[in-house]
Amino acid sequence: QVMLVESGGGLAQPGGSLRLSCAASGFTFKIYAMSWARQAPGKGLEWVAGILGSGTEPDYADSVKGRFTISRDNANNTLYLQMNNLKLEDTALYYCVRSYKEIIRSVRGQGTQVTVSS
Repeated sequence: QVMLVESGGGLAQPGGSLRLSCAASGFTFKIYAMSWARQAPGKGLEWVAGILGSGTEPDYADSVKGRFTISRDNANNTLYLQMNNLKLEDTALYYCVRSYKEIIRSVRGQGTQVTVSS
């Protein structure tokens, strides 16, 4: 059974940082590209960042480029998202997704809430 469990969300101030983690199980993690997506209140699902199974070719949405870093630890089946210089508009439910950029039809976790507020 494929499982993706996100953690690390919470409340942060503008300019602050958070690190999200996604624990994967039930499949061969290292052969799958993975990504993070988010959904803000009242908005659709938005792709945030993706990375290949080898850990190469990280790619980012323009809205987070230069502030967020996606990485993975294939030995421990874990995906990460380091979020720096957080902005109010980063407030959303963040999902770990088993794909590089196709986020609608792909398997994803339950999400972890990130709230940026002063």
